[in-house]
Amino acid sequence: MSFGKILTLSSGSPLPQIGLGTWLSKPKEVENAVEIAVRNGYRHLDLAMIYENQDEVGAALKKVIPSVVKREDLFMTSKCWNSAHQPAEVEKELDETLKQLGVDYLDLYLVHWPVAFPPGNGLYPPHATKEGEVALDLETSLVDTWKAMIALPKSKVRNVGVSNFTIEHLEGIISATGVVPIANQIEAHPLLPQDDLVAYCKEKNIHITAYSPLGNNLIGQKKLTDEAAIEEIAAKLGATPAQVLVAWGVYRGYSVIPKSVQEERIISNFKQVELTKEDYEKISSLGHGRHVRYNIPFRYTPKWDIGLFGEPEEAKAAYKVKIA
Repeated sequence: MSFGKILTLSSGSPLPQIGLGTWLSKPKEVENAVEIAVRNGYRHLDLAMIYENQDEVGAALKKVIPSVVKREDLFMTSKCWNSAHQPAEVEKELDETLKQLGVDYLDLYLVHWPVAFPPGNGLYPPHATKEGEVALDLETSLVDTWKAMIALPKSKVRNVGVSNFTIEHLEGIISATGVVPIANQIEAHPLLPQDDLVAYCKEKNIHITAYSPLGNNLIGQKKLTDEAAIEEIAAKLGATPAQVLVAWGVYRGYSVIPKSVQEERIISNFKQVELTKEDYEKISSLGHGRHVRYNIPFRYTPKWDIGLFGEPEEAKAAYKVKIA
């Protein structure tokens, strides 16, 4: 059985290039999806506290460790949620994640978003005066949280990184601590190549993991898998449109975490196809003059009244990220 291509992080840790994403997977589907994935060669699992399904992932792990795979052969990523950014909360939430998963350590732990919420009032603490908005903690800075992340015991987490961070956010935590995140997990697909951020991460040896590699339909946009250019290349390669989009991320050197809960798709997403330079450029041209970021928290319900990415949709946000 093929376990796919292995990348090496700046710490020396091996990272399987294709992983299983578990965001937006419905209850009772994730346990099955994780078991199918591991039985079919996946060794990289992408998880998070906010997905509210880590206990199910834990149930699946019991079915495959050690009968199918040893714990050390899996690469598991999880993420510290916004309501645990305060230095006293970071390790507590990590402990809760380990308990939900039923494992002793994570391979990679990420700061999920460059935004802090107040702790102790649920995952989306309600704003006291503004209905439909989440409460923000505007005192805890990214540097405060990053210092707590880098102080976590190596026995519990092998590598630490970030997610949804811009160049400005990264610069802030690196210049304050001298510690470069191992990885930055970002939304990445042909309509959001983020070339400047990718170049910055390459220069700093920060690995990029691409989420939403197929785009998504959170905002009612046409799916990337339905684009004529993608369908054409897929037909030529005898591949699925999803495989072609995963291959685009692979071509750029990312690890890619397509999410699916259907057995056939989980298996096919893992089969890597090779793009020619021409294919890659044709796919990349979809983003020329067309910029789409699907995942902007200012548009969420409840809304996060904070600008993260400098997108036009965030122009009316009341607050900016507190970096230091």
